[in-house]
Amino acid sequence: MLVVGVDEAGRGPIAGPVAVGVVCVPEDYPLLETFPGLNDSKKLSEKKRDILFQILQSEIRTGALSAVVCLSSAKMIDEQGIAYAVRHALSRGVRKLMPDPEAGKVFLDGSLHAPKEYVQETVIGGDGNIPAIMLASVAAKVTRDKLMKKRAQEYPEYGFEAHKGYGTKAHYEALRVHGLSPEHRATFIHL
Repeated sequence: MLVVGVDEAGRGPIAGPVAVGVVCVPEDYPLLETFPGLNDSKKLSEKKRDILFQILQSEIRTGALSAVVCLSSAKMIDEQGIAYAVRHALSRGVRKLMPDPEAGKVFLDGSLHAPKEYVQETVIGGDGNIPAIMLASVAAKVTRDKLMKKRAQEYPEYGFEAHKGYGTKAHYEALRVHGLSPEHRATFIHL
């Protein structure tokens, strides 16, 4: 049996994609031993998240587990809504890692749901209680943060490297001066 953990990062920012992390491990895989200090990504320092992400990359290379982070763009969020964008990324990730819905169970954080054909359990606060969800949360957060740092090189005037697209005071000030970039979610911004 497989255990799949799912969590998202970037639902609230006013710029950048939303990221859904999906991690698939054998039922007996020792997640907490392999990833010391694993927790909800929001409770970990950036340095600790990066260390756990490096271990994840190593474990993927050895074939011990599989993981993917699927993104939905700011454009999709504006056109279809954040709920659709999250569902779209989530479905792609779960179907990619566990194409056979009978192969295991999907654990999701908060209010997330997998496609109907999957055996699943949504756990409020799962990103702090279920190790597979914790790891998915780290994968989603680190991947999205790295992407926003790259976007900062394309659009240096917005300071994406500092706030990762969240609506900080400095970010809103940059928007007033420079207007919106293609990375901004127009439907989230009220100037």
